[in-house]
Amino acid sequence: MEAINGKRNGTFTIRILDVYVGIVLLFISFPFWIVIGVLIKLTSPGPVFYIQERLKEYKRPFKLIKFRTMFVKAEENGPMWANKNDSRVTPFGRFLRKTRLDELPQLINVLKGDLSIVGPRPIREHFAVLLNNHNSAYDKRFTVKPGLTGWAQIYALYGTTIEEQMEKLPYDLMYLEGITVKDYFKIIALTAKTIVMGKGV
Repeated sequence: MEAINGKRNGTFTIRILDVYVGIVLLFISFPFWIVIGVLIKLTSPGPVFYIQERLKEYKRPFKLIKFRTMFVKAEENGPMWANKNDSRVTPFGRFLRKTRLDELPQLINVLKGDLSIVGPRPIREHFAVLLNNHNSAYDKRFTVKPGLTGWAQIYALYGTTIEEQMEKLPYDLMYLEGITVKDYFKIIALTAKTIVMGKGV
């Protein structure tokens, strides 16, 4: 089956898939948005959504949208890697991260065209510079559109250290060769399984 990602003639095909899948997932998940929003407000002071600048294709910045999982002013000392025992995370935020429900608002980023459903995870500039200084091949992942989920999120560690991020890199570079429609939906199915089993951080 012909690859549809990372190839010029597949850009339109994958965009159509992204819009279709994004709308379907947004429709199915919207009732959860309301419940999650209420619970965030009830369990910790602060906004429901957390907006953070990330890098997309060709290192262009964009505003990524998530449900807030951390306490307000959690990063006033600067960017830090997320980890399993992160003291910055609220109790309910821990549940959201474990189930990856905190990432549902990124469907808006998908519909806007910032993200694909499938691709390398978008990263902050601070960490992109750090990781590229460690391994210059890291910059190659910015030649394809980042994704809401992907091979690395399913098969690799979360990426709480430079070493773990380097373990994820080969999975991210797989997109340079493209993926098939079958792989696209396989990744979505495996992500759903990850959510149900609560394998997030």
